[in-house]
Amino acid sequence: MCAEVVIAEDDADQAELIRRYLEHEGHAVTLVHDGRSALDLLRSRRPDLLVLDVMMPRVDGLDVCRILRAEPRLADLPVLMLTARSSEDDLLLGLDLGADDYMTKPFSPRELMARIRSLLRRSDRGADSVAGRGAALSSSVLRAGPVTVDRARHEVWAYGRTIRCTPGEFRLLDVLAEHPGQVLSRAQILERLHGSDPFITPRTVDVHVMNLRRKIKDALSGQQPAAAQDLSPLVTVYGVGYKLVDDQQVLPHA
Repeated sequence: MCAEVVIAEDDADQAELIRRYLEHEGHAVTLVHDGRSALDLLRSRRPDLLVLDVMMPRVDGLDVCRILRAEPRLADLPVLMLTARSSEDDLLLGLDLGADDYMTKPFSPRELMARIRSLLRRSDRGADSVAGRGAALSSSVLRAGPVTVDRARHEVWAYGRTIRCTPGEFRLLDVLAEHPGQVLSRAQILERLHGSDPFITPRTVDVHVMNLRRKIKDALSGQQPAAAQDLSPLVTVYGVGYKLVDDQQVLPHA
């Protein structure tokens, strides 16, 4: 599959290396070297994938990702984040801001290309899946307890309030809302989300769940007594996995 890829990387040698590998596989590549230029380009035309360095001048990669996820036209753009930081906190922050994948420097160009192929497949499969389900399913609204997922509008509500979700968070809620009250293991969730993709780990599921609980709690804040705000419709079943409750009851998320 030939794709249009934007590389936002301030290290010219690193950017050129990635460009050569991508063009060798037939992709069209545009290079930018700072975050402001990346945002300007992405707003003028939407590519199929963004390879985004964290440490960039003018606007850093974390802020670029945060801004993209807040703009409806770019909210579901696949983003692979590159960084010299390797701590778990940095990984979680990147995923929290909406990155679809995360690689630390130095990295193997062959592994980078494998991850890019994986992201492009997942993005393409997601679009094909919606189209293949037909109009009835693609426009359906799923409800599980206080959570509503509108597939056609790509919107989520909890307790009557809109929740802004990253693409990964939306897909996770979509899977759980399709099976209300049913416990799904991390492996089952990953299989439904990404098939046999070797670059997506159970830790990714945990990060999405953690972020979604915070957002749902924010939606609940002010509508229920303070004691009830420690409850969540997104429940951990220890040793098994996660579920969305299938009625209006909320349970300790554990």
